[in-house]
Amino acid sequence: MKLLTFIQNGTYRLGVKMDQGIVDVSAALSTIPTEKAIPTTIHEVIHGGVDALNELRNYSDRVISTDNDKTAYLLDESTLVLGPCITHPYKIICVGLNYRRHAEETGAQIPQYPILFNKFNNTLAGHGDDISLPKVSEKVDYEAELAIVIGKTAKYISKEQAPGHVFGYCNANDLSARDLQVRTQQWMLGKSCDKFAPIGPYVMTADEVGNPNDLEIKTHVNGEVRQHSNTSDMIFHCDEIVSYISQHMTLMPGDIILTGTPEGVVLGYPPEKQVYLKDGDIVTVEIEKLGTLTNRFVAE
Repeated sequence: MKLLTFIQNGTYRLGVKMDQGIVDVSAALSTIPTEKAIPTTIHEVIHGGVDALNELRNYSDRVISTDNDKTAYLLDESTLVLGPCITHPYKIICVGLNYRRHAEETGAQIPQYPILFNKFNNTLAGHGDDISLPKVSEKVDYEAELAIVIGKTAKYISKEQAPGHVFGYCNANDLSARDLQVRTQQWMLGKSCDKFAPIGPYVMTADEVGNPNDLEIKTHVNGEVRQHSNTSDMIFHCDEIVSYISQHMTLMPGDIILTGTPEGVVLGYPPEKQVYLKDGDIVTVEIEKLGTLTNRFVAE
């Protein structure tokens, strides 16, 4: 399934992407009630596990197949204001230098262990959001990334167990203010400015994604392809990342892990060719099966 959130009257609502449009789950329940417990937020779906997901899938199929007027709950996606596809993660964990060719382009050593850092909920943004370029930075960079969404509590799990603890995957853009990032040895400042982690537009359940370690990944800036790679270039694959993190902290349902970026970021260019994001730039992250995540950048 492909799930999204959209904003209506200042609140997040759960949507299910169907061939015919987006099912507004809460509106559908008002029109076509059911005795079953149907989740109405993305986190209720995740925390409810397989049973909640199956109930939501069956209910969505049912409301689409009815003969009644569907205008109250079947929406045109292009008219919606989307939110981040995961709205309230406990943790946002990121993996640095996790693509071999990206490490090489920046002159970094190939890491022996995953390099971990964090973002916070203030960094979340949705598809279509305008993102401010902080006035304290002159070097904001794009980073297309595959994001893992945790579905089950995970502590001390093996690599073989890890896929069973994943709810799904989504597009992410790990925006980085490079001048702030390298100001000290800690990267957090350059990674945690407001709206520096747009995710979406959808979270696709793991069963439909298949192998997350073999997906085409791209970044377009104003229509020009800047990054074009495959998640197979990751140094640490998704199962390894989830297992490794779980050895050191408990992963909770709804946690997000950004798995690193391929080559082609501005930082990887020679200094004389580095042109960082500027007012009016349009950046699109595209990952096979997961759709496209697009944001416009504006001067603060």
